[in-house]
Amino acid sequence: QVQLVESGGGLVQAGGSLRLSCAASGRIVSINDMGWYRQAPGNQRELVGTIRSGGSTNYADSVKGRFTISRDNAKNTVYLQMNSLAPEDTAVYYCNADVVSSRGMVYYNGNYWGQGTQVTVSS
Repeated sequence: QVQLVESGGGLVQAGGSLRLSCAASGRIVSINDMGWYRQAPGNQRELVGTIRSGGSTNYADSVKGRFTISRDNAKNTVYLQMNSLAPEDTAVYYCNADVVSSRGMVYYNGNYWGQGTQVTVSS
């Protein structure tokens, strides 16, 4: 079983910064794409950005230039540095990962979600 655990959410004033972390644990063989999504009340979950195992990144237009995704492959951890936060960034932020895990001699490909962490930006 693979688990993703996010941390780092909270309340911040507009213009401030937060850094989210998401650590994967379990019988992990390798992790391919990792990413961050967010869901505001009444809205669908939307992509914030992704990062490949080699480090290449992709961002939603709404966060380009403000948010940065990075990862530490040795720690199976992905980070989201959020700068210049605005009230419209308020949402529950979820991490996501494509993971190859093992059970004995059998390998499994799976897509996993974290439990989410609340980010609230006050005006």
